[in-house]
Amino acid sequence: MKTVSFIVPCYNSAAYMDVCIKSLLECGSDIEIIIVDDGSTDTTSDVADKWAHKLPDIVHAIHKPNGGHGSAVNAGLDAASGLYFKVVDSDDWLDKDAMAPIMDYMRTQMHRECPTDLVVANYVYEKIHEHTRKVMDHRNTYPTDREITWHELGKFSLFQYLHMHAVIYRTQLLKDIGLKLPEHCFYVDNLYVYIPLPHVRSIRYFDCDMYRYYIGREGQSVGVEAMLERIDQHLSVTRTMIDSVHLPDDAPDPKLFHYMSNHMAMMICVCAIFLRMRNTVEDDKKLADMWDYLHFHSPELFKRVKRHPLVIGSNIPTTIGRKAGIWGYNIGRKMFNFN
Repeated sequence: MKTVSFIVPCYNSAAYMDVCIKSLLECGSDIEIIIVDDGSTDTTSDVADKWAHKLPDIVHAIHKPNGGHGSAVNAGLDAASGLYFKVVDSDDWLDKDAMAPIMDYMRTQMHRECPTDLVVANYVYEKIHEHTRKVMDHRNTYPTDREITWHELGKFSLFQYLHMHAVIYRTQLLKDIGLKLPEHCFYVDNLYVYIPLPHVRSIRYFDCDMYRYYIGREGQSVGVEAMLERIDQHLSVTRTMIDSVHLPDDAPDPKLFHYMSNHMAMMICVCAIFLRMRNTVEDDKKLADMWDYLHFHSPELFKRVKRHPLVIGSNIPTTIGRKAGIWGYNIGRKMFNFN
């Protein structure tokens, strides 16, 4: 068995995927890299096959019709054989020095009866064109010297939540829960992080800058214009999160419920802000329907989310509330440099 399966979803990535793959190869020979060519129309498939031919014991190429990021992750998970599972987008990369202690730790788990379920590390927003970066860490939340349970978790700040880039899951955990992400849909990374959490019993955090997240490529899903255009997909993902985890019953620890309610608040806050930016009667109805959906499926979660400071600010009615929500979003952009 390999220590970790790195999954690289690719769509028309030929111009930059080599940088990503080379960074993964720095992690050692006890890994597998599964390149998933998601129906590319450039030479991505050729680049993937080149790597698979050059390093057949490490690199594997999957070619499939286009189904979106979630579909590519699903295909990678089906093929994965490593103890751990890590998604690395084709325009991002991993830091060699940061990965060294993480890889060493995961190797120690290979023969444990109950390996750590979730490994967490920092990620970095890399704005290459602006020559700026922002490190997203969890020092306030996790101890750094040992494996912990949810009971030992610290407190997440208002804007803090687990991101796909920060997590490495135990592969069998994801397979055992039958994780399947929606096809042809953006923002499914929220589902990838959120849905497995109630099944996690052990966590290990490394305070090192593992994942480098490239910001600034044209058409990225985190841009304001893209978010406005795709807000219906964000609404759909939020509903799937509500459907997939029944809170608070599914949360084995109050601290996990607290975190998951914060994440849900963040999702609904984003829905509210962008629907208000579009500012139509139909969008007002979509926001009201989202609240009704949450209340019907999880009254306790509804009460927690409704009282969340971020949501209170974004849910004020009238033009004043709309301006307050947009102002809060812009403050978040400045603080975290995320698009």
